[in-house]
Amino acid sequence: MLRQELRLPGHQPLGDRLFGNSKAIQLVRDTVARVAPLPTSVLLTGMSGTGKEVVARSIHALSTRADKLFVPVNCGAIPADMIESELFGHLKGAFTSAGRAREGLFMHAHGGTIFLDEIGDLPFPLQSKLLRVLEDRRVRPVGSEREVPFDARFIFATNADLERRVEEGAFRADLYFRINVVQIALPPLRDRGDDVLEFASMFMREFPRQLGMPPIAIDEPIRAMLRRYDWPGNIRELRNLIERTVILGAFPADLGSGVDRREIPGETGRQTLADVERRHILAVLREVGGDREEAARRLGISRKTIDRKCVSWNV
Repeated sequence: MLRQELRLPGHQPLGDRLFGNSKAIQLVRDTVARVAPLPTSVLLTGMSGTGKEVVARSIHALSTRADKLFVPVNCGAIPADMIESELFGHLKGAFTSAGRAREGLFMHAHGGTIFLDEIGDLPFPLQSKLLRVLEDRRVRPVGSEREVPFDARFIFATNADLERRVEEGAFRADLYFRINVVQIALPPLRDRGDDVLEFASMFMREFPRQLGMPPIAIDEPIRAMLRRYDWPGNIRELRNLIERTVILGAFPADLGSGVDRREIPGETGRQTLADVERRHILAVLREVGGDREEAARRLGISRKTIDRKCVSWNV
């Protein structure tokens, strides 16, 4: 079993493994083991909450760079006017607020691994600069005329359809082909069988210990409910459910709408990932009264991602 910290964005580490025994996650585990020792760039794809950072950390931990830094960067969470300085660094006086020189995150990751999450949200003007960095392994800080060499392994992640973004002209085709050397698709939780029960048990061990509260039994009716639910929010949604259950002292009577949509007349068959994602994001938006900043926080994605999806859905 591949050992690795389980850390979901915005939360403390829970557990120390890339969990699960389903065929879907075994395939991921096998691919990680094969690619980790190589210098190859990796693109992780999958819905929000499926554990892309966990896999990125696993690749780093099994690589020859394991004793160096792992530097995670959420491209969608950094304001567009700051991201170049954050990544490339800047010289003192390069812009109004640059009171001192600053090393960028690329240089900070020298010798280690840099994980660029939400790569689909990288502003278009910066995509050509990133492509040059990937080709030359040299970075030019803002305000400098000199390029500085650095050595870091790149791992990328996205929950967006980058091929579609390329077709729409929002993402450079040459950059897409450059980062898509080895792609690892993270399966949604609903496709991982009884892995949901392993996650639930693990979270139920950890949260009572963290919160100083008694655990809640996961009996057979609860296990059946956990298996039946389609988990549009994936591991993050399950994690939040267990935390809430420990705090309130009982599991809810149902999950989500309380009905597995695959059992609703007229909605036979599984929905597409896009359908599930749309329904889940819109449900969260309704819960927070349309506050996109709060919805982004709860979903663990960027405000830009929500804005872009709402435009595509004419919401």
